[in-house]
Amino acid sequence: MTGGEGRGPFPEVRREIVNGAGIDYLYYEGSGPDVVLLHATGFLPWLWHPIARELSPACRVVAPYFCDHRPADPDEGGLSWETLAEDLAAFSRQLGLDRPYLIGHSMGATIITIAAAVFELAPRGLVLIEPIFLPDEVYRMNLRVEDHPLASKSIKRRNGWHDAAEVKAYLRSRKMFETWDEEVLNLYIRYGFLENDAGGLELACSPRREAALFMGGNSLNPWPFLEKVTCPVLVIEGEKSENRSFIDLKKAAGHFPSGSYRLVEGAGHLIPMEKPDEIGMTIHEHLRLKTS
Repeated sequence: MTGGEGRGPFPEVRREIVNGAGIDYLYYEGSGPDVVLLHATGFLPWLWHPIARELSPACRVVAPYFCDHRPADPDEGGLSWETLAEDLAAFSRQLGLDRPYLIGHSMGATIITIAAAVFELAPRGLVLIEPIFLPDEVYRMNLRVEDHPLASKSIKRRNGWHDAAEVKAYLRSRKMFETWDEEVLNLYIRYGFLENDAGGLELACSPRREAALFMGGNSLNPWPFLEKVTCPVLVIEGEKSENRSFIDLKKAAGHFPSGSYRLVEGAGHLIPMEKPDEIGMTIHEHLRLKTS
């Protein structure tokens, strides 16, 4: 993960060794409270930048990168989200974060929930954007990569382009990216791709690594732990998210002792990438409410 220039405040790129693994993260200086931002499967912390820079300097913001800091084989169960949650809790303690607000998207939202409930991170509050809380029966299945609805697709993802212009044209041609905010898309192109041996570009989080992360999501059923998260929890769902057909986030919000639910109109699953300004404003409102 590399640094670069842009509208300030701009983060430092740092690394913390946690339980023998090196975790890269973005650091935005601030006077507090502490905020942790955790990204979705296969993506990266730079996609939080438009939101993080608005939280700083009123908050101290850290955004870790969870892709390849530990070895994982998708055919052997992948990288457990329980392990990632334990890493996040240890990471936060080593940085001396004081009862941080935890904000996560998709995979990141599920991991921060597990970190709060199982590894006693004691956050001030959670913002869960499209968390992956699958139906109970899914967690009882022993899925192979080829049977997993997301890992089976991600492992076949295209992973080679001549240059950034070709990457952008390709992304804009895909339904998944057609509604992304322009700045967020440019951040993804700049930091989400690496130069390969042939001089072209490939994904920083490779298709095989992304599949390993998806497979790791079945390692722990989060539903029994929701009631253990006693801090205020805001669950955010996209009106057009394809996950609504099999994930009941209103039900999930009701399982938290202090849970609330908000629907973002016109948004899909990738809400922070599509509507960073709206999500940033929502987070600001949530933090002001809890710190007043």
